[in-house]
Amino acid sequence: MTACRDGRGGTSSTSGVVRIGNCSGFYGDRLSAMREMLEGASSDGHGLDVLTGDYLAELTMLILGRDQMKDPALGYARTFVRQLEDCLGLALERGVRLVANAGGLNPAGLADKVREVAAGLGLDPQVAHVEGDDVRALSFDGALTANAYLGGFGIAAALRAGADVVVTGRVTDASLVVGPAVAHHGWSDTAYDALAGAVVAGHVVECGAQATGGNFSGFLDLPRRDLPLGFPVAEVAADGSSVITKHAGTGGAVTVDTVTAQLVYEIQSTRYLGPDVTVHLDSLRLEQQGEDRVAITGVVGEAPPERLKVCVNELGGWRNSVELVLTGLDVEAKAAWVRDQLTPRLTAAEVTWSDVTPPPVDAATEEAASTLLRCTVKDPSPDPVGRAFTAAAVELALASYPGFTMTAPPGPATPYGVYRAAYVDRAEVTHTVVHADGRREVVADPTVFTPATEAPGARPSPYPARPDVLTRRLPLGTFVHARSGDKGGDANVGLWVAHDGVDRETYDARVQWLSKVMSPRGIGALLPEAADLDVEVWLLPHLGAVNLVVHGLLGQGVAASTRFDPQAKGLGEWLRSRMVSIEESLL
Repeated sequence: MTACRDGRGGTSSTSGVVRIGNCSGFYGDRLSAMREMLEGASSDGHGLDVLTGDYLAELTMLILGRDQMKDPALGYARTFVRQLEDCLGLALERGVRLVANAGGLNPAGLADKVREVAAGLGLDPQVAHVEGDDVRALSFDGALTANAYLGGFGIAAALRAGADVVVTGRVTDASLVVGPAVAHHGWSDTAYDALAGAVVAGHVVECGAQATGGNFSGFLDLPRRDLPLGFPVAEVAADGSSVITKHAGTGGAVTVDTVTAQLVYEIQSTRYLGPDVTVHLDSLRLEQQGEDRVAITGVVGEAPPERLKVCVNELGGWRNSVELVLTGLDVEAKAAWVRDQLTPRLTAAEVTWSDVTPPPVDAATEEAASTLLRCTVKDPSPDPVGRAFTAAAVELALASYPGFTMTAPPGPATPYGVYRAAYVDRAEVTHTVVHADGRREVVADPTVFTPATEAPGARPSPYPARPDVLTRRLPLGTFVHARSGDKGGDANVGLWVAHDGVDRETYDARVQWLSKVMSPRGIGALLPEAADLDVEVWLLPHLGAVNLVVHGLLGQGVAASTRFDPQAKGLGEWLRSRMVSIEESLL
């Protein structure tokens, strides 16, 4: 890759770094974001070298697998094709390379589709793709999908060979940034600190607007909420340090808190394991360098793990649900009666009823006076969860509790998938780049690995107790932010002390308090749903943060979970609303 370029092909004012933007955090993200990022890069005077898009998640692989069951030519993110129909010419005109994992289960098919779109537009870009992640043949018989997480060196090889567009299958989300950074700076596979810095930058920008104020618990203080949130840009330097920013004039903000929110999202311990490097998350430091500019420095890396992680999706069976509205008085009795009426008619292998929370007394609106009761059924066969289930519920409409109604008519049975993580030897995976001219290049595996060991930073228990002090009962979120999400069947909650202008001594005392409150044995009191589950607590003192891993809260993963919030997206906000005893000196 060349030095950073502006829209006219010249060198930008940030020479020495590679400017990598993001225009998608998931399959279904804002369709106009690619154009916004390309046009905004010209208007803010800095330009972009590379524009990335992350379209894949564990659930997305299941969706794409079901697409391929209907049509083997599919299996890729079709919204990426629509974006290219609108923006490919603009990207080529401005010298911006496009790198996306939109290939999903069929990167070769997507590369052909990109060429077809380009030809229809009268364009002739160099299109390469990365493959080799599909490992269904490796003892995963019967799996709908089984994809190893590849690293960024295949992307780097494609870019070094002159590709204008690189599409991949299942690389890690951060690899979309690691690859361009490796190509630009020429790092070797043992430049661990630099690679780790790029992984951290990639992790921050991979989820799009989540780095600029999206899903941010401090949204009330977020500027420019009247505008669509801008998508992030990572300026990655030769040593792996980076600055996270966004285009001027876009909504939201890039602050230490918004960046921290994404850093603690869906991590687990203090060691972030990737195919290219193991990142020490407890090493990095953040600094606000100016408006919408946060520097990430000090990242330490070491050799990657010996084996590659695999995302496996299997068809688990069929599911269905009905949601009943209970209004006014005696809602617990109403719920008990309809459960008693419906249960004898249910033949599904698994039946789950939600809990009922009574509405407030003397509610001012009918909606406020109502609560919901949900029944979810799952079975290996569609029959017990299809018409046999929905008809049993509908037939009670005039023969059950007063005010019987549903939020929507019952639907047909739908298939669901079960996610699990697996691991394979690297020698069994052929990480391959197919260049624009058809030449195939196998990406060499690393030769040095970090043995699997217990990560440092687990919260010690018991923690030394503080002397008795005057406290107030207040929500945990009084000065604590949170971001939560799913990792298969586990839930992750990152919590950190807000940078709200208090003096350093008070901030440090708040961090110490948070570390003590988040006791593995005490989480059950704050999160009753986790009372019988294994919970890990990891300390990230440089971020003023702790990370909770709640094992098994989501069952067999998002697609199979019957939980109210199957991806644990709201778990952190529930935790912030819980009442705790806060020392007066911290307020």
